Amino acid sequence: MLASPPMSTPPIPADLAPPADLPDQVAAALREDVGQGDVTAQLVPEDQRIRGRVVTREDAVLCGRPWAEETFRRLDADIRLTWHATDGARVETGAVIFEIAGRARPILTGERTALNFLQLLCATATQASRFVAAVAGTGCAVLDTRKTLPGLRTAQKYAVRCGGGRNHRMGLYDMVLIKENHIAAAGSVAAAIAAARRVSQGVKVEVEVESLQELEEALGAGPDIVLLDDFSLADLAAAVSLNRQRSKAGKPGVRPVALEASGNISLETVRAIAATGVDFVSSGGITKNVRAIDLSMRLDF
Repeated sequence: MLASPPMSTPPIPADLAPPADLPDQVAAALREDVGQGDVTAQLVPEDQRIRGRVVTREDAVLCGRPWAEETFRRLDADIRLTWHATDGARVETGAVIFEIAGRARPILTGERTALNFLQLLCATATQASRFVAAVAGTGCAVLDTRKTLPGLRTAQKYAVRCGGGRNHRMGLYDMVLIKENHIAAAGSVAAAIAAARRVSQGVKVEVEVESLQELEEALGAGPDIVLLDDFSLADLAAAVSLNRQRSKAGKPGVRPVALEASGNISLETVRAIAATGVDFVSSGGITKNVRAIDLSMRLDF
């Protein structure tokens, strides 16, 4: 197996606004963990104050600051967090990510929830950054998918952007993605695209194809994006060539169509796939196959 490409420091996106449902995500996580109250925290004197810090035990791309801040804010607005890095920045093994100070009880209560968010989102951002580094220089963009943890989709998609990747559709409501069952129901690739244009005006239409023959039919029907599912490298290159030839032909009504490669894409294979000339590569592994980044909160009593 080939070694994973080195993790690069992604450019921090200027539009990294936290998702609107962040407070709901944190509230749900605290309900799940705290329930009717933290019975163990009662062992600590109510007025005891502590200081501490969160340290990373491995290299990572930082992500999750707003979730950590919201966690402690909900438990005690007087808790103070002092950050040493911003979301999207690379942090190295042993680095202090943030310092914390305040009453001991709410800090102990919020420790696991805050770290759970940070570990997951750092992991997602770090994985995205590795895919982005792997395709550097090819002109191909890395996309996520809808294969996210239930209830945390917007959080993980935020993390993908922190890692330098781009978001595919957020859900079933903001873009049409026609797959084999939709095609079967409509009767053909072209019929499915035409139906999508009629019933879902104002949103992009993407269609998944499984062969060069289906690609030709799809290109003739004018989608915005064609997803090339499990194509070989040779067929991906042929698809790119076919798409470029049609675009250069200058026929009336023929528009350039973006090509997305998907299906069993890994860090070991993604560069060769991107080098075929496709516009996008998408991988569910960026969000569903992540391993939590090892973080530790160290407290001084």
